[in-house]
Amino acid sequence: MRGHKTYIRGKIVIVFGAICFVMLALSARLGYLMIAKSQYYTKLADQLHERERSIKAARGRILDRNGVILAANRTVCTVSVIHNQIKDPEKVIGVLSRELGLEEAVVRKRVEKSSSMERIRSNVDKAAGDRIRAYDLGGVKVDEDYKRYYPYDTLASRVLGFTGSDNQGIIGLEVEYDNILQGKQGKILTVTDAKGVELDAEGEKREEPVAGHDLITSLDINIQTYADQLAGQVMDAKEAEGVSILVMDPNNGEILAMVNAPEFHLNEPFRVTGKNAELYRRIMERQGKTGIDLNSQDALNYMWRNRCINDTYEPGSTFKVITATAALEAGVVKEEDTFSCPGYVMVEDRRIRCHKTTGHGTQTFADGIKNSCNPVFVTVGMRLGAERFYDAIKRFGLLKKTGIDLPGEAGTIMHKRENIGAVELATMSFGQSFQITPIQLATTISSVINGGTRVTPHFGIKAVGTDGKVLENMTYGSEDGVVSSATSDTMQKLLEQVVESGGGSKAYIEGYRIGGKTATSQTLPRGSGRYIASFLGFAPADDPKIMALAIIYTPQGVYYGGQIAAPVVKKLFENILPYLDRIDYN
Repeated sequence: MRGHKTYIRGKIVIVFGAICFVMLALSARLGYLMIAKSQYYTKLADQLHERERSIKAARGRILDRNGVILAANRTVCTVSVIHNQIKDPEKVIGVLSRELGLEEAVVRKRVEKSSSMERIRSNVDKAAGDRIRAYDLGGVKVDEDYKRYYPYDTLASRVLGFTGSDNQGIIGLEVEYDNILQGKQGKILTVTDAKGVELDAEGEKREEPVAGHDLITSLDINIQTYADQLAGQVMDAKEAEGVSILVMDPNNGEILAMVNAPEFHLNEPFRVTGKNAELYRRIMERQGKTGIDLNSQDALNYMWRNRCINDTYEPGSTFKVITATAALEAGVVKEEDTFSCPGYVMVEDRRIRCHKTTGHGTQTFADGIKNSCNPVFVTVGMRLGAERFYDAIKRFGLLKKTGIDLPGEAGTIMHKRENIGAVELATMSFGQSFQITPIQLATTISSVINGGTRVTPHFGIKAVGTDGKVLENMTYGSEDGVVSSATSDTMQKLLEQVVESGGGSKAYIEGYRIGGKTATSQTLPRGSGRYIASFLGFAPADDPKIMALAIIYTPQGVYYGGQIAAPVVKKLFENILPYLDRIDYN
């Protein structure tokens, strides 16, 4: 009996000891949590009762080189509701549906939703936001916000690009320079009780947003506007499917204008309307597609494409500038060399015609350039040979992208070296059987006429802070010695003769020395009856300061580049050359 009691007492001591140990451990842990970790858990507790709303930063502006604002911001409002704080749901529903122009059922669904915060509508006009704020409705929050605004709406739409609802860039310069333009969002912190009701005594804590930086571009609004007007006129007159005009400084790559008609509305970028809608329907019907949806992503992607950089095409005779340059550099031809053109040239079993079917007869190489004679260039291409021709194409930079500061640049579609036979070499020599982008053509020919330096085409000039201080001067790479200065001088002279007395005579302007080259190429597939007319011009011919490329896609009626594209550059130069004479870009 005594042994049993001793056993019981032993058990009690053990249990009591275990309880004391557990209590001691719990006390130690509690002390650790209450003292050593007090700040950490206090912060967590505070966060459980804090509600955060973001404040958008003002996006940096985009300006032309003269300080004209091309992209700015408008103050708008975001209207939201906090379910737990709404005191009069029916009044809230009535006011918001009326002021925001929304169906009552839509507003009711969001107001009655049990969530920490429910957005009713963003991008609300500031006047409407102020009216809603004046009602002083419990649970209704009206936060000021920013919406991107483009003062000139359609001007340079595919260059500038636009932003989404989150104020981030989607296409164009808006996305390319998003890190410069976007700024840093701010915050509004409010303290609530356990039920989620804001505590008025605590007030709001604000972390102010930091505005984005401004982007100064190489665009000149005067040149862009006139080029845009010209493109629209030509498009209407020729019932074309599109017109692109590119104006560039061939010495440093700065782009003064880039037009892709028809442009679209930057302030309504998600609606395919007007000529863009007509053209999209026409293209889809040509492909045999029915049930065309103008709200589809395909339709939007078509409207947003920048033909100058996103699309490739067969350049046609403008590429003869590059063939001639390569031949002169290799020493396989001289200006005075003579050639015979009976109206065609035979390559293996292929009969390649000249545009003048009766032939040009005997002519010099200089005449062959003026006349844009295919047989001359086929012969010159054969003299070069596939190896040297391919090496020249590579040296000129045609096999790599230009590096322009816009997203989505397409690369050159070129034959592989080992696949260049006699026929391929012949057609390549006059700009067929491969494809390049307009910006690639302009960049490559820049090196031909500027003394031999390949430049990087670009828009970005500098980033500027809100105080006007320059934060970054943007620099771009270049490559010297692509073409010798002697060959460059020769090509300037030969291309000036094209405008003085050759196929580009419709670009001639009294009192100005202008060089250039025409082109007429087919739209694939061949035999479709659709053509691309183009002209590349530069001035002054002996010391180029400006270059312009005009491309007319699928013109109706007369479709020769010398007849319809050269006059476009003439009108452009007649307007902008006197303007450039009066200003100093440096």
